[in-house]
Amino acid sequence: MGTSLQPVGVLAPGANLNAYVQAVNGFAVLSAEEEKRLAEELYYHQDLDAARRLVMAHLRFVVHIAKTYSGYGLSQADLIQEGNVGLMKAVKRFNPEKGVRLVSFAVHWIKAEMHEFILRNWRIVKVATTKAQRKLFFNLRGAKKRLAWLTNDEAEAVASDLNVDVKQVREMEGRLSAYDAAFDAGADDDDDTAYQAPAHYLEDKRFDPAHQLEQADWQESSVNSLTQALEGLDDRSRDIIQQRWLNEDKATLHELAAQYGVSAERIRQLEKNAMKKVRVAMEA
Repeated sequence: MGTSLQPVGVLAPGANLNAYVQAVNGFAVLSAEEEKRLAEELYYHQDLDAARRLVMAHLRFVVHIAKTYSGYGLSQADLIQEGNVGLMKAVKRFNPEKGVRLVSFAVHWIKAEMHEFILRNWRIVKVATTKAQRKLFFNLRGAKKRLAWLTNDEAEAVASDLNVDVKQVREMEGRLSAYDAAFDAGADDDDDTAYQAPAHYLEDKRFDPAHQLEQADWQESSVNSLTQALEGLDDRSRDIIQQRWLNEDKATLHELAAQYGVSAERIRQLEKNAMKKVRVAMEA
């Protein structure tokens, strides 16, 4: 199942999110009988039109799930687009003979894609890398909406439920409670509080000659490696990486999709594959 099943203009929310939500809510909800018939057409006959109809009928469900992750400060449109990728994966793998509705099967795939997106983009410093840490992250994130710092009993209960150490629960709680602090003192800070700003006690080693020489060598090596890695890409992939990451005015997925006459999801796939090739080439 490739990009040919994608409903044009629907799997990638544009600038007008309200119009997108209104559009997907306009698609008819499938009855159990209609869903089973379409799922059988896809499962047994690889009917892409049936796949398209299954996807379109469940786009509203992706929007509903994306709203539950609004507290992370990330774009709802991006969350929805990632969730739509998960929905397509679920439709591709759905077996109508299992006796469950597609929505029950798809929720795992939709949330998995959204979780990956959140963990990649929520903070500069990664808070969760292993599977256990990711599960702990989202469970604690939900609990922290209702609780202050966990008591010992609450921490032990979470650790028991997730089969992790209490120490891991406390470490993740600390990561969730961390916040970004301004480096310089605020404009309204007086002499009694301004000294608390990191600018007053963190040593600046940027202008150390040895450090500058090391940094210059590293930058030159990195630039050379990146240049060689980009030369190994095809013209389209190289241009996508250039416009998405290297230009001062970075292009959006939708702008590149319009430029190349393909879907935004196709551009996302090309970008992902190109980035993987670049990383491999630079690590070689």
